[in-house]
Amino acid sequence: MAQGPLSGLKIVEFAGIGPGPFCGMLLSDLGADVVRIDRKGPGRGSKFDVTGRGRRSIALDLKHPDAVETCLKLMEVADVVFEGFRPGVMERLGLGPDVALKRNPKLVFGRMTGWGQTGPFANAAGHDMNYIAISGALHAIGTEDKPIPPLNLVGDFGGGALYLAFGLLAGVIHARATGQGQVIDCAMSDGAASLMAMFYGMKGSGVWKDERRANLLDGGAHFYDTYQCSDGGWVSIGSIEPQFYALLLEKTGITDPQFQNQMSREDWPQLRAKLEAVIRTKTRDAWCELMAGTDVCFAPVLTLEEAPKHEHNAARETFVTVEGVVQPAPAPRFSATPGAVQGPPPAIGGHNDVALVDWGFAEDEVARLKAVGAL
Repeated sequence: MAQGPLSGLKIVEFAGIGPGPFCGMLLSDLGADVVRIDRKGPGRGSKFDVTGRGRRSIALDLKHPDAVETCLKLMEVADVVFEGFRPGVMERLGLGPDVALKRNPKLVFGRMTGWGQTGPFANAAGHDMNYIAISGALHAIGTEDKPIPPLNLVGDFGGGALYLAFGLLAGVIHARATGQGQVIDCAMSDGAASLMAMFYGMKGSGVWKDERRANLLDGGAHFYDTYQCSDGGWVSIGSIEPQFYALLLEKTGITDPQFQNQMSREDWPQLRAKLEAVIRTKTRDAWCELMAGTDVCFAPVLTLEEAPKHEHNAARETFVTVEGVVQPAPAPRFSATPGAVQGPPPAIGGHNDVALVDWGFAEDEVARLKAVGAL
């Protein structure tokens, strides 16, 4: 039995890569019944496909008219459907929103793309780095020498999956209030731009320089950066507020009067060099003993291997293990309706029978779909 605040929400997901599966994982973790439509063919899925966890898989030959009709019947009883194909693909399959909304006027139809459904780049290929490049985000992240992709967190997962989940749930609220479904055009380039709202405001006010490592939050300031310790480990220091900065100086034993010029950009390069030298005098563990859990705004920079074992993460059970694979637990947390991992990543087509029957198909109808090769 699914648990979480989205329990009872029925979602059809068309299998994709990157942000689409992550969005499906988020919704499933909070209790939604997510049925994934996979392409019929070989492949069993993998327990390491963490973002594929917690839903059921139906494998269909979408070139077969009976498979297309099966998808439409699922959409008739779904609250949400979402896909991550290039613009026009769903229409060519006969599964576009124009057809789907006629069958189910309350349906919320989510479309996840990098560039959006319209615009000069709409039909071009791309990846996370490209989408955040045109938002201004990529230019702002990196070293003085070059922009550096921040994994695929800003475009795929932040600007894409999270905005899609947000949009889908907003659409569901509207549909339940009015009976009117709609199409959600979720572009990762749009989402990445939205995430930059504060920085555009700061730039407009003259507080933010349009260059890397020259600002308060991009590593330009000596009190908001990462530093290497004597053992090669790294720590993060974010002592922005005056009282936190004063505590940093106290904990590090720094008495150099130049450090009183905290907000002097001209002094930042020299102060960073001096702070680097101080941090290199101790191991990461030694600095943790001095500053972890204090108002310095400090944390060790942990590896993927170390993070699940950290005392704070362990106490909050921030990570779980599913079939031997360590992975993040559902987030955020709900006091009355906590979410949970509904299961490991499914085998492709592993729920052909049970999922279709649960969603209203008769057993003889499922048998016929198998017999004609649609399922």
